[in-house]
Amino acid sequence: MFRSLPPALDWFTADDSVLNVALVFPLQGPAGIFGPTCELCAQLATEEINRAGGVLGKELRLLPVDGGAPPRDIADHVEALVDLGVVQGVTGWHISSVRQALAPRIAHRVPYVYTALYEGGEHTAGVFLTSETPRDQLRPAVGLLTNERGARRWFVVGNDYVWPRRTARAAGGYAREFGGEVCGQAYLPLGTHDFDGVLRRIERSDADAVLMLLVGSDAVRFNRAFAAAGLDERCLRLSTLMDESMLMASGPSTTSDLYSTAGFFASLANQDTLDFHGQYAGRYGIEAPALGSLGESCYEGVLLLAALIARAGTLEVSAIGAAADTVSYEGPRGLLHLRGSHVRQRIYLARADGVDFDVVAELDLHGSTP
Repeated sequence: MFRSLPPALDWFTADDSVLNVALVFPLQGPAGIFGPTCELCAQLATEEINRAGGVLGKELRLLPVDGGAPPRDIADHVEALVDLGVVQGVTGWHISSVRQALAPRIAHRVPYVYTALYEGGEHTAGVFLTSETPRDQLRPAVGLLTNERGARRWFVVGNDYVWPRRTARAAGGYAREFGGEVCGQAYLPLGTHDFDGVLRRIERSDADAVLMLLVGSDAVRFNRAFAAAGLDERCLRLSTLMDESMLMASGPSTTSDLYSTAGFFASLANQDTLDFHGQYAGRYGIEAPALGSLGESCYEGVLLLAALIARAGTLEVSAIGAAADTVSYEGPRGLLHLRGSHVRQRIYLARADGVDFDVVAELDLHGSTP
């Protein structure tokens, strides 16, 4: 059986032999569906680092912070931890609204590794990013699905905050580049349950493809409603945020012609992925939450944070930033390098096969020709 991280703040003491890191991940809200995997993957990386001697000779410890709370509350909480000297770094998966609230408050004081796929354009000093952006993730997927499946009329359904809206703006340009168009858009509050109005708009739009920019359980409910309305028979779906836990929660009858694009899928048949499966199962057993790209990103985040600090030889943010472009690390996504504060990685396109993903292509990051 797996064991959760210690939640109590008094577990953390002033100790020069320990490096405490705030792990900000969702414990509530739509993204809470993959929060358990985020926690376990981050802890797995921490234990691996500590077995190898820790970071700068210090033991690495994680302090869980609920990244599903309101963004301002999260920023207040983490800033207080930094003020008190309780944490010396921050990482984790949380939505872009949280990152935007948090980065200006702490990134110049402690290194901050953000692991969620996001809309691009983050250049705050002290922020380092492990995951996908639309240019490398969405653009080649739109090109491939246009060329191979004839997807030309895209309807965008997203939650109403910065990541879906800015990604949709980029998607419009990609669709036009490959001879298509965005024929409709709808933005819904986090926690939406009723999709009837959006489904009617999709049906009237004559869309042949839907770009889903919905978080966690919102995407699960949309998948169910979409299939119940019979729209899965006329429109393919593409999501840049759809992992195995969301697929399983949606159910096998709701995932027909559903595609996802990411830098990691649990079904990838390469040695890095197989090794990671072995480590995860060996540590947590068969009852642990299923692996997926969103939880796995927190493993990447801990590895990158440790590599940044080790390379700089200090916790000083300016020194870490100065050395960042020389940093590399190896994990489930292979040997990765940091360039311009972003990790460069391979991106894949997968198609749902019931409640699993079949990886159908490694995407050309230079893009397909129209």
